[in-house]
Amino acid sequence: MNVKIDTKEKFHVIRLPQGPLTANMSVELAEIIRNCRIPDNANVIIDMSAVTVLDPQVAMDLLAEQEMAYNMQHSFVVCCLDKAIEKQLDELDILDQMNLTRTESEAWDIVQMEEIERELLN
Repeated sequence: MNVKIDTKEKFHVIRLPQGPLTANMSVELAEIIRNCRIPDNANVIIDMSAVTVLDPQVAMDLLAEQEMAYNMQHSFVVCCLDKAIEKQLDELDILDQMNLTRTESEAWDIVQMEEIERELLN
């Protein structure tokens, strides 16, 4: 899978390739996400602005990656979803469980706020 990864001070932005995100890409995507979870920069933003179709298995795997990230005290945000994909996530009954934003800028803000929250609680 040809993804673009932008590394910022507190997080990585993983930009997914244009077109469908199929089930056979799920394992590779999980590996990419896990490789971005290095101790000094473990927060991840998934930019799905170029994704046109999302396989239900990938959606479930993204939810599992999000849960794993939060269990490890890391942020995980998915941004820039197409309306059709949002509807699909709602039909799968996982839309409300996922940390989603409309824009990448909002995702950055969430990561920053969660970082502050973790610092205050520790």
